[in-house]
Amino acid sequence: MTLRISTTDIDFGERFDALVEARRDADEDVARDVAAIVADVRERGDAALDDYTARFDGYDPSSIDRTIAKTARCMALDGLDDDLREALALAAARIRAYHASQRPEDSETTDDAGVRMGARWQAVETAGLYVPGLRAAYPSSVLMNAIPALVAGVERVVMVTPTPGGEVNPLVLAAAELAGVHEVYRVGGAQAIAALAYGTDTIPRCDVVVGPGNAWVAEAKRQLYGTVGIDMVAGPSEIVVVADGENDAGWIAADLLSQAEHDPTSQSILFTDDAGFADAVAAQVEVLLDRLATGETARQSWADHGAIIVVDRLEDAMPLVNRLAPEHLELAVADPEPLFAKVRHAGSAFLGRLTPEAIGDYVGGPNHVLPTGRRARFSSGLSVLEFMKRTSFLECSDAGLAAIGPAARRLAEAEGLPAHAVSIAVRLDTNNAS
Repeated sequence: MTLRISTTDIDFGERFDALVEARRDADEDVARDVAAIVADVRERGDAALDDYTARFDGYDPSSIDRTIAKTARCMALDGLDDDLREALALAAARIRAYHASQRPEDSETTDDAGVRMGARWQAVETAGLYVPGLRAAYPSSVLMNAIPALVAGVERVVMVTPTPGGEVNPLVLAAAELAGVHEVYRVGGAQAIAALAYGTDTIPRCDVVVGPGNAWVAEAKRQLYGTVGIDMVAGPSEIVVVADGENDAGWIAADLLSQAEHDPTSQSILFTDDAGFADAVAAQVEVLLDRLATGETARQSWADHGAIIVVDRLEDAMPLVNRLAPEHLELAVADPEPLFAKVRHAGSAFLGRLTPEAIGDYVGGPNHVLPTGRRARFSSGLSVLEFMKRTSFLECSDAGLAAIGPAARRLAEAEGLPAHAVSIAVRLDTNNAS
């Protein structure tokens, strides 16, 4: 049953604490199974992929080429209705423009001691993109993951996606072609992440792997981090809406269900300062649930993980929002800036009554790949930076070495590292002799 609490309740603190600490990740203990799959792919490569494809996707992989050719992607793109193609193109353009502004610039300076220093940014060479093939096969996610990599300057963007029964979602292929993905392969699950991390005879080894997936995919990314870079270990989707009674209750109900319909483990939470409005939203949720094709999923999510929280003032909600550190945060008020100023932990914020989170999922521009499960306390959404690394550099002139070398030598001696000290001393001695 959907949680309904008020800050005036005598047990509010205890019940809100339970809401914050509740874990919604999949119940299955998948770590051992994933470890076995990863080890198998590392050992047997493509042969292991063939076995898992036959087992999980239900077809003989020898009957279909693992590589999805560019001609197939082009046909998928050409086959789109004009309005859908235009919508994808608009989304791609806005995502590309937003992420172009994230590219960091090289830096260089020479300080008063005569030491030159700075940093140079470069893209990774190969990036892997995981795209789910069942419930969460979303072309928008292809754009959100591929475009930042390409904006960063990644030379080879490789996409993997499961193809149950050998079928692939044409919208996913169209989005991959529109974004500029270089290669696409028919493989999914933890085995796909292992293939991207280690490489096989077919699939190239990647430097970074990004993209959403189920519990097995998330666990594979967690286990392989260090062998390969990852974007994040994402959990079920979530939204927090802060809304006053001046909103349309039907609008807010739709916003809450826009996340609930993703998965039964998704979470939707409303904060409001108007108890009557809370009742109206709850009623509208029930009306909308009966109309949605995704109603069964959304109903389970809303019943098991949804919450309506009544506060005295909306300002009182903001410390509670920060404790939740939500993936998505809507501030549905006439003037959202005072509330937004109080936001410390959120993956992405949507400001005002006319900015539903769904706009951000598709055509807003900022990335919709965001930290979940309170991870917004310490991490951010996917950006160009996930596909780039910084190399710092340092160059000492004669004067620079003379100015800072003695201090470095003294610190090396204090740390008990004589070779460090000698490597500096011999240069200082030579420099002094000249």
